[in-house]
Parts: sequence; C-alpha cells; structure tokens
Amino acid sequence: MVANIIVDNLSKTFFIKNCQDLRRIEAVKSVSFKIEEGECVAFIGPNGSGKSTTVKMLTSILYPSAGTAEILGMNPWQERRRLMYHIGAVFGQRSQLWYHLPAYHSFKLIAAIYDIPDKKAKAWTDELIRRFDLNRLAEKPVRTLSLGERMRCEIVASLIHRPSVLFLDEPTIGLDVEAKALIRTLLSDLVRQEGTTILMTSHDTGDIEQLCSRVLMINHGCLILDTTVSDIKQNFLTQKEIIVVYEDGTTGVKRISVGQDIHDGIAALISRKTIRDIRVTYPSLEEIIRSLYAHGGKV
Repeated sequence: MVANIIVDNLSKTFFIKNCQDLRRIEAVKSVSFKIEEGECVAFIGPNGSGKSTTVKMLTSILYPSAGTAEILGMNPWQERRRLMYHIGAVFGQRSQLWYHLPAYHSFKLIAAIYDIPDKKAKAWTDELIRRFDLNRLAEKPVRTLSLGERMRCEIVASLIHRPSVLFLDEPTIGLDVEAKALIRTLLSDLVRQEGTTILMTSHDTGDIEQLCSRVLMINHGCLILDTTVSDIKQNFLTQKEIIVVYEDGTTGVKRISVGQDIHDGIAALISRKTIRDIRVTYPSLEEIIRSLYAHGGKV
C-alpha cells in the first residue's frame, strides 16, 4: 500500500507574550505516523491536546517548528499551491460557503478556483449533490440551512476538486443523531467508492466506531497510541458488568475482569430474591477512550 500521509517528528511551539513575560507552549511534540491510501483514521485526544494544530500544519495553515511531513509525496509548506489541488478540508467551526448565497453558487465558484472545466465540474457537482441528497437544498441560501444540512454542503464543497486526501476537523459537532448517521454513511461510501484517505478529529465515539479502522491518540502534544479500533476493544477492555434484575424491580450490579468466570459474579449477586433477568454488559468505546486519556494511553 502507498502511504498518502507521512509525518516525521512534527513539532509546533507557540510563544505567547503576557505583559512582560514570554510563555513557551509546546503544542505538538515530535509526532510521527503514516496513513495509507484509502484509510480512514481517527485522530483523537482531549481538548488542547494538539489535534487541530497538527491538522493545520498538515494542511499548510501553520508552519511547523521542527520535523517534516509529506502529503501525497509533497511537502505541505514548500509545495502548498500544488498540494491544494489534491487535498480537501472541513473544519466544523469554519465555513467555506458564502452565507447569503445558495450552496450551488459556492460549488461553482470553488470549481472555478480549482480551474475545473465547466462541463466536468457540473457533472461531478451534480453527482455529489445526488449522493449527498442535496437536490432541494443546493439552491437555498446557506443561512437558511440547518447545521446538518450545511455540514453536508461543506463536505461537498471540499470534494468539488476530487481530493485524494480529506482532513475533517470535528465534522459532526453539534449535529443531531439523524444528521450524524447520514454523514457517517456518506463518508463511509466515499472511502469505499473513491478510495479517499481521511484523517478525522472527533470527540464523538460514534464517528470513530462507525467510520475508522484505526486510531491515533494524542495528549499534551505527544502521540501516545497508534492502534486499530478493534485492538482498543480487545486489548483495553478490562472489565465487564453483570446486572441482575430482581422480581421486585431492584437491581444488583457486579463488575468483574473480562477473563473472570461469569459465574463468580453471578454468585455474588444471588440472594433470596427471585431473579427476573441477568445480563452482561461491556464498557462503551467512550468509556475505554476516557480511561485511556486518564492513563496516558494505558489502562
């Protein structure tokens, strides 16, 4: 497989002047990883961990303090203009659409910016509108769209020039359940049908679980974990919970280790009460990730 993103010891230091003091903040510290063609990778971490700073460096918005990176064989800072024709970006809190114009007008303008011939641009834009179910929305002013509708338009705008690599920074932030589900399905189809490489930051474990095969975890500017989603569940799932529901409606709960015999847990919950139901649950991916944050990538 071809590595579409190669990051080697990437670092970013900010200097902030406060009155007479000059503070040095290491936002990203010697981060290294590779992402292959067609991979969808989650880039996760607590707020302030360095996620967005890393993405901004890879999209050439910020210049690094040290280290190197290659996106599709190009240096983001030395070949910025050429690279822009091959990557797309969606920042959940920043819009690339003109607020008072219909989204379709923004799509046409973006196509012109990327020097895409009119006929070719229209054919691909119409296909994206069909895939993302924007037929009735593309002609409405962006200001009238819901957040979920606007986010679908934002993703389409980032795909007008058919990028090989897509950077998504919190693409489902603030969306309702239905809007999230739709966008996840659309992005999954994009990876499968177009072979697009996606690096996505998200606090939503639904995004990670349903879209991504791999997780990069960053904390305090350092990459602390690089593994698959399935490995996180298998290797960091340390406990299971046994819940007994009694006939009178009360419940008993017992946590045991994953390797421990379930009968040990049940025995501790047996009483003179009649048992109505017994079930075993495992921690959600969200709980596992929260524990990983707290323990620096180790449970």
